[in-house]
Amino acid sequence: MDIKYVLFILSSLIIFSYIFDAIARKTKFPSVILLMATGIAARAISDGLGYHVMYLDQIIPVMGTIGLILIVLEGALELKVNKEKLKIIFRGFVAALVILVLSVVGLTLFFQHYLELDGSVAVMNAIPLAIISSAVAIPSAAALLPMDKEFVVYESTFSDILGIMMFNYSVKQFISGGELLGFKPLMILLLEIGGIIIASILITWLLFELFERINQKIKFFLILALLIMVYTIGKTYHLPSLVIIFVFGLVLANAQFLLPQFIKRFISMSMTEEEGLREFHILTAESTFLVRTFFFLFFGFSITLDSFTEGFNYIYAGIILGIMLLMRLLYMLLAERKSFKSLVFISPRGLISILLFLQLQRDGEYAAYGTPLINSKVLLLVILGSMLIMTIGTLAFAGNKAQLNPVSESEPVDEDFGLENSSEDSSVS
Repeated sequence: MDIKYVLFILSSLIIFSYIFDAIARKTKFPSVILLMATGIAARAISDGLGYHVMYLDQIIPVMGTIGLILIVLEGALELKVNKEKLKIIFRGFVAALVILVLSVVGLTLFFQHYLELDGSVAVMNAIPLAIISSAVAIPSAAALLPMDKEFVVYESTFSDILGIMMFNYSVKQFISGGELLGFKPLMILLLEIGGIIIASILITWLLFELFERINQKIKFFLILALLIMVYTIGKTYHLPSLVIIFVFGLVLANAQFLLPQFIKRFISMSMTEEEGLREFHILTAESTFLVRTFFFLFFGFSITLDSFTEGFNYIYAGIILGIMLLMRLLYMLLAERKSFKSLVFISPRGLISILLFLQLQRDGEYAAYGTPLINSKVLLLVILGSMLIMTIGTLAFAGNKAQLNPVSESEPVDEDFGLENSSEDSSVS
């Protein structure tokens, strides 16, 4: 294809993505669905004209991994930590952990007893389906009351982190032949997390020093490249290296509160100043937008129209969605009674679910845990179904609640350095 046509198509897709985000902000309809629909339509047109995109199977995982790192980093940069918010942070963490575990257990039992999958295969397919997409959930929570919106921010962000850690831990145990829930492997995991957190603080200090010593204007992409390299090294050894990304972003955005005074003496704090942090946040948000645009377009492009013609896919997807909603409903009824109507429907799946699931479908050490019964077509229906349920639930419950309790000017709408729309612009994970 002529280069001018390629450039025209790529620029058009980015413009369409901006338009989709604008539509999402007005209608609360997830822009991710519009991106995937565009990809599916483009695939149908491409097949009709005889055009094919080469190396699509290699492009999607690479872009997904980069998008994952950027999404976690952007989410960490948006988390504001102080004494007043410790309670809601704890609530969000507990909700993410409990709902994730309940969903994995429920889905595993269904896969084992009704689909007759092996235990390890059932667990590995259940984990990606149990992870909430933070970058879809956060902008969709804009219509909620401020406290409920904050809860969604923390819960969905922790769900991303804990879900990926659970996935990597499980595959490491299955490959090594160790027990999944033994005392020794769990203690080793806790020690690894502790070591990773210490390493994260050290890496954060090194990046702060590097930032201070670089005199060139272009320095933020160097930091992103180093973070991606660190993540890759950790992933090679099945370490929870995503924690490094999370801790770096969290410390960067909350250095004044999280770092004790004796550590601040040895760290240059210029990068944590408002202007530098704002620039880095904008870069991360823009990069996330670009990567997620092409990830979901390419993912949609990989889907053919026959994905929607097989009836058993709808049955499996419906049962999976039912289990996920049931587990979330039980927790919300018991722990979040005051807001359960607003919160119970905000449980979308997105980029992280796709990325982890694709690892099970590719050749390599993960391939042994893939199954044709839970395929990409089922995953697509689960993602679309979870987003539609979230949209309907938000419009039915959260919209009326927000209208009755509008956000006042005194509430911290602009606390993210004027980037109150940044999470909306990155509505994908």
